[in-house]
Amino acid sequence: MTGLAPIDGLAVLAILAKALDYGAALMAMGGVLFVAFFAGRADASVLRLARRLAIAAALIGLAVLALRFGIRAARISGMGFEGATDPMMLGFVWESPLGTAAIWRGLGWVAILAILIPRVGQWIALAGSLAVAVSFAQVGHTLGAPRAALAILLVLHLLAAAFWVGALAPLRRAALSPDGAGVLHHFGTVAAFAVAILILAGTALAYLLSGSLAALFGTAYGLGLLLKVAIVAALLGLAALNKVRFVPALRAEKPGAERTLRRSISWEMLAVVLNLLATATITSVTTPPVNL
Repeated sequence: MTGLAPIDGLAVLAILAKALDYGAALMAMGGVLFVAFFAGRADASVLRLARRLAIAAALIGLAVLALRFGIRAARISGMGFEGATDPMMLGFVWESPLGTAAIWRGLGWVAILAILIPRVGQWIALAGSLAVAVSFAQVGHTLGAPRAALAILLVLHLLAAAFWVGALAPLRRAALSPDGAGVLHHFGTVAAFAVAILILAGTALAYLLSGSLAALFGTAYGLGLLLKVAIVAALLGLAALNKVRFVPALRAEKPGAERTLRRSISWEMLAVVLNLLATATITSVTTPPVNL
């Protein structure tokens, strides 16, 4: 298929590591954003969960960052797994865009850990979240032209996605708290703006990287992107169902509303995992049509 790189064991490992990296980034940034937006609104246990998830995700992100360096060195060396520890190959990776991204991301991960510090820590963590988002614009498909537009769109897309994804686990917990219905309702209101940014930025990115509608059906990148769009559409459907049916049912204290809402959020989480795998595959083994 046009634009599809060979898929071997290292490529599969790279996809899994990248999906884990993406997931850690969204969870860490999203946890920080959730605390920033819902401090004073959500129950203390819900905010505590968001902080813990952000910290755990940041620590996982640091570990995965080192793993991805080794995988990248192994892939470009042609030596297989032995290349993962070759000093020369690791040096090449460090001098590549991945090295620049690692600096931004590493600083971002460390800054996010400051969320444990009262008051000022929240601002440091927010700056760290921005650094993590910017790091993704230092490597990958957005290095093409128009460079600035692609970078800005990707950062906006990631932050909007992080706000949504990072809120899922805290919201699932919030459904059990006395003020949970109010928190979920407020999230639905704020999330409408995040979803708008997510869709607009994502659509613009897809257009700039695909070049034409026909390219979506004739290349591996395009087909992968269509799969991702289908998953996101399912996510949006679940989110809409939560907003118009399940959250109002919870506010009205209808029997079983809490269980139904938590189950729906769990399905959203599964869809997010599938979307991360699709995104990691697209960015690991396909080439955007504009670069073919």
